[in-house]
Amino acid sequence: MLIILDRDGVINEYDGNYICSVDDWHPIPGSIEAMARLCKAGHRIAIATNQSGIARGFYGTDVLDRMHDKLQRLLTAQGGSISFIAYCPHHPDDGCDCRKPLTGLLEQIRNHLHLTTLKGAIMVGDSRKDLEAGFAASCQPVLVRTGNGKDTEHHLKTRPIPGANVAIYDNLGVFSDAFLLGSGLEKPS
Repeated sequence: MLIILDRDGVINEYDGNYICSVDDWHPIPGSIEAMARLCKAGHRIAIATNQSGIARGFYGTDVLDRMHDKLQRLLTAQGGSISFIAYCPHHPDDGCDCRKPLTGLLEQIRNHLHLTTLKGAIMVGDSRKDLEAGFAASCQPVLVRTGNGKDTEHHLKTRPIPGANVAIYDNLGVFSDAFLLGSGLEKPS
């Protein structure tokens, strides 16, 4: 199965500020191991991440590439791998089709992996944009409470995504364990 992850707030620590250097990029404890467990169980991992800091001039694609190289090295050391990383370098006002909540990044992943559909894939994120993009692309949306996740969970209670059944977990590790144990995707309480 394909599991698509947002990056900031799902895989790495995120407090709302831009991560502008490799030294500022720190994985959430347990996230790399969770990704490795999914890979070892035969699942594919892809990443879909908005990176408007590039358009804002906070960092360049060279720095982003080095962050992703660090992520890949850490994951490889645990026995996992990332099939593809799609990122949107645009400013929110640029009118691109790749910035989540639009589905362009997910379509890039689908095309790169030579899939005809993303139906059955899972989209794990910490923001409403992640969940809306995943749902619009026929993925099962999963919210983690790390990063912006707790705020997103609170807002979903008063403004749910129409038609979406969003599963909610404390973090990527808890999601990974539950998913691999086959306990199904938990619905919000």
